[in-house]
Amino acid sequence: MKLKKNKNKIILSLITLLTIFTFVISVFSAETASIDEQLKQLRSILDSSSNYSDFQKNQMLLPSLKDLLENGINFESTKEIIESSMEKSLDAYNVKKVFDVILETQQEGLPTEPLINKLNEGLAKNVSNSAIISVISTKAENLKKANEILNDALQEGLEINGEEELVGILADSLENDVPQESLSWLLKTGTSEGKSIEEISEISEELSYLSLLAYDSGLSSEEISLLFNKAIDNSSNTEDMCENIQNTLETEISTAKIEGGGKPSTSTGSAITPTTTSSGETPIIGGETPTQETGEAPTETGSEPEPSTPPAEETPSPPEN
Repeated sequence: MKLKKNKNKIILSLITLLTIFTFVISVFSAETASIDEQLKQLRSILDSSSNYSDFQKNQMLLPSLKDLLENGINFESTKEIIESSMEKSLDAYNVKKVFDVILETQQEGLPTEPLINKLNEGLAKNVSNSAIISVISTKAENLKKANEILNDALQEGLEINGEEELVGILADSLENDVPQESLSWLLKTGTSEGKSIEEISEISEELSYLSLLAYDSGLSSEEISLLFNKAIDNSSNTEDMCENIQNTLETEISTAKIEGGGKPSTSTGSAITPTTTSSGETPIIGGETPTQETGEAPTETGSEPEPSTPPAEETPSPPEN
């Protein structure tokens, strides 16, 4: 009797395992079929273009498109990338570079939407191929640095919600040349104070604005880093930080006006204009000037930059909530 019961249990277990195995196989097959179908659609889109050679379509772009789909980039985003690239005549080799950056970012578990948004923004504004690749690559590096800031805070035992959103927020501030150490202090201190993601985001955007204002005033990257570090040393909480930076910046500008009648001099002997960051790269693709509401960096234009009015004479309006 016991033998019969054991036999029935074994049979039931085998049936259960077989059912699970069959289900897994069916799901895998469905996903494979889905990717194959999506690749057919993407191939059809590529075939409609005369800008790419057969080699570029079949041996460069399609394999990369397959890698993106298999690594979790959704079909609509992948389709949008290839259609926008074809519409704006982005050459196949640069399209491949974009795919490689997006794929590497995805494999590292970082958000790829900011990269796709940057690409679409550059294509819509007819920015040069080299500038698009440069900006997307820089954005990817900033996402990595932002993730390092987040991981450092997590290793200290801080409980942080909305990790992916925070990575994007921190990367935006890094793009506007806010020192990495300042953002690390903000995240750790803000989290310890119980700040929400929205509150940390608002402070991060304010730091971006202050950093751009400092560049517009002629401070070098090293001087801005020192200014931010000094503000942190004199701050007991996140509320004090931005005010301390603003006060120190006003002091720097006032001192420069008294001593030299102009902008503060940089350690390299030349002022950094509003059109570039310390690295010489344009953080945001486009032609808008920076605003406090967006915290975006200014961009390259086709003419020589005009001398900016010292912030002490024309103080930007406070950020909107």
